[in-house]
Amino acid sequence: MTITESESVVVGPVRNRRQGSRRGPERATGKRQFYRHLLLIAMASVMFYPLAWMLGASFRDDSQITNPGLWPGDALTLDGYAKGWEGVGGTPFWRFILNSLVISGLCVAANLIACSLTAYAFARINFRFKKIWFGVMLGTLMLPHHVILIPQYIMFREFHWINTYLPFIVPKILATDAFFIFLLVQFFRAIPRELDEAARIDGLGHTGIFFRVILPLSKPALATTAIFTFIYSWNDFFTPLIYLTKPELYTVPLALRSFIDATSYSAFGALFAMSIVSLLPVLGIFIAFQRLLVEGIATSGMKG
Repeated sequence: MTITESESVVVGPVRNRRQGSRRGPERATGKRQFYRHLLLIAMASVMFYPLAWMLGASFRDDSQITNPGLWPGDALTLDGYAKGWEGVGGTPFWRFILNSLVISGLCVAANLIACSLTAYAFARINFRFKKIWFGVMLGTLMLPHHVILIPQYIMFREFHWINTYLPFIVPKILATDAFFIFLLVQFFRAIPRELDEAARIDGLGHTGIFFRVILPLSKPALATTAIFTFIYSWNDFFTPLIYLTKPELYTVPLALRSFIDATSYSAFGALFAMSIVSLLPVLGIFIAFQRLLVEGIATSGMKG
């Protein structure tokens, strides 16, 4: 036997033992990942079940609405969608969707303009008592909405704003959402100030820097603000309940509540059907801007 053959005899078992030692941790890691994914799938199924049940219930007859199964079976019908689209109180449901779109769209536009301007002032402009005002702004996050509810209602009533959309939009114009101001401030602070200095050399002031430097670089944070503002405004039930009494001005959450009447017949099929319809705009916006939403939350939360 030559030296090469003897070395191959010795090296062969050693190499096999090394490969076997590597496969052990890899198999353990693979098992852990499998069980982890299995657990996540089980948890997702539990969370998805109510939505799946509501989707199946929207195709059931009212007599079969309490069936715990997901598939409507022989009770499959589209009466819930037909009755729900007719609306309540003589107002079609598309009018409620239009009302919610108008309010949500105006709230998004007002919040983007007001909160971005306020955040730029806190992030880039030095003025007296800046830290104090910033602390006061953050302190409003800890103030319960119910504390200012009655004074705000009395003020808006004196302004004759009841049964109008002004109580929803005017507070947004005044930059009352401190959470979005803080989010944008954190993002603006992460933008290098060297860009501001370069813009000043080119003759730009605060207005030019804001529109030509800060805003183009802040699309993820602005998209996050817009998406969350739209979702909050679209799903808001309490504020329209206080300021809107005319059915033709109702938003989608108020219209859905109108399908349930404690003193008479409740149209659960129509309720579930229109609930599915009302989820579509929010779901579509979230899917369309998911990348910007995740990027905006990550960059705003990790830097600053």
